This record gives sequence, structure tokens and C-alpha cells, in this order.
Amino acid sequence: MRVRTLAALVGVASGVVLGAQSSPLPADIHPESLSRLPPLQRDALDDEGKRVWDYIAGPRGMGKSGPGAISMYSPKAAEPIQRLNQYLRTTVVGGRYFELSALIAAREFDQQYEWSGHEPAGLRAGLEQSVIDVVKFNKDVAGLSEKDSTVIRLGRALFRDHKVSAELWAKTVELFGRQGALEIATIMGDYAMAAVMLTAVDQRLPPERKALLPVK
Repeated sequence: MRVRTLAALVGVASGVVLGAQSSPLPADIHPESLSRLPPLQRDALDDEGKRVWDYIAGPRGMGKSGPGAISMYSPKAAEPIQRLNQYLRTTVVGGRYFELSALIAAREFDQQYEWSGHEPAGLRAGLEQSVIDVVKFNKDVAGLSEKDSTVIRLGRALFRDHKVSAELWAKTVELFGRQGALEIATIMGDYAMAAVMLTAVDQRLPPERKALLPVK
């Protein structure tokens, strides 16, 4: 009896999981791109569009989802967006603060696709999970290093208060220099733009990518 009962429970649980995985997408979400925009085909572009496509796709090819694929619907916007992002990845503040700044922007927009890509990237860049969790769960910055807490405070001031105090800006410049302080703000702006695009087209996660942001 116990064996049959356990088997029945497992069967029910499996059905629930399978049902969740096979839930139909909203009518406006394309099954390949998992967004409101169908995958764009390179052959549909003019010569200039094809050049931009090749620049963005690179040797890895163009994915069907994400900011690069979305931005290609406007090639003249896509190219400078890509150039800015590639430069910021070499910012004077380094990869660790690049990822922290990107995560701050993703969190402020509750952007699941963006966050789920940058949390693992942040860990690879040297961000501790404890620092990531301060951003993820909107915790107080007490106990963090001065640099980490300053970047998080700057991001929250920009996105929530829409102003930065003289003291906070001076501290950011003291810790990162004028160029570094400006580039931290620019990274946040870049990823805020990406978050807006991803949210506008309701970009969903591919099945193999785990949702890492808490669901409201």
C-alpha cells in the first residue's frame, strides 16, 4: 500500500512539473524567439543591415533571443549600442564592477532575462554571492566594502531617487576616479536600456536557463 501510494504521489508531482514546463506561451510570444518579436533573418536585411548583423553576431552567430537579436530590428541603433557595450566591458573599473553595475540595473527593472545572465557572470568576475544577494534581495549595504556599498548606493540613488547627492558623487569619484565614476553610471544606463527593450518585447527565458530573480 505504501509503495502504491508513494508511486501515485510521484506520478502526481511529475504531472505538475510537466504541466508547468508545457504551459502554453501567451499568444503574442513567438515560440522560437520567446519574445514578441519573431527571429529576424539575415537575408531580410539590406547590405548595411547584413554588415551590422555580422558585426554583432561575430563568430558565435546570432541567437534568436536577447538584446542583440532584439536590437537588430533597428540596425542603425544596434551598432552603436553594441559598440558602447563592448567598450564598457573594458572599463577602467574592471569586470567585477562592470557586472555589479549591470546587476543593479537589471534588479531595478526586475528584468529576469538580464539578471539570469549576469548573476553567473558576476560570480565568474569575482563578485561574492553575498554581495549579489544584497542587490537581489534589496538588503542594506552595511557590512560591504566601501567600494561595493558605494556602487550599490549610487545605483539606488539614480534609479529610485533620480538624483545623486554631492557627498555620494564625491565618494564615488574618490574611490573610482572621475572616469570610473562616469563609466559606472554609464554601465547602469546601458543595462537599463537593455532592460527596457527586453521588457517591452516580454523576453522569456530559454528552457535551459534558470530564473534567478525572486518572482513577485
